[in-house]
Amino acid sequence: MIKTKADLKHYLTEDLKRFSNKPGFKDWILKNEVWYIYKYQRTLRYVEYYKNSGESKLLYLFYFFIYKRLCYKLKIDIKPNNMGPGLRIYHLGSLIRIKTNCIIGKNCSLQPGVVIGNKNLEDDGSFVRVGDNSFFGLGSKVFGEVNLGHNVVVGANSVVVKNVPNNSVVSGIPAKIIKTRVLK
Repeated sequence: MIKTKADLKHYLTEDLKRFSNKPGFKDWILKNEVWYIYKYQRTLRYVEYYKNSGESKLLYLFYFFIYKRLCYKLKIDIKPNNMGPGLRIYHLGSLIRIKTNCIIGKNCSLQPGVVIGNKNLEDDGSFVRVGDNSFFGLGSKVFGEVNLGHNVVVGANSVVVKNVPNNSVVSGIPAKIIKTRVLK
């Protein structure tokens, strides 16, 4: 959770490291998707900071308004205080949705169409826990009370409904372990 200015700076620098180049003036003028993704992630981090620190209600409302507008425009709905540092969203496209009942570690990579959260419209109290260095392929879904380990790759259009151990590659409906990787 981001509670201090130092935490905010750490999260922003870790998120920026995941981009090949920092989006600049040219990206802003041309309205490239990388600029929108960077602006969304940056605004999300400021919303988290002002929500947790309680420093300024007015700044919180300002960033929250921008955040909600970008959520609507970009079809990305990541609730505050879910994602660890180093978030990477590769492309805009179909809806990316991460509900409030998720705890996701650092260096998470998301493709378009990823949905992580419970099965019902109402919050049933079940949590999804995702470890560090996870990758979610195009259109992958995670439903129910599931724990995904560290260094997990979820294949495109997969539906994860069971726990996944560390260093695994899963795919299918429902997702099954295809391979267990040995990391050096």
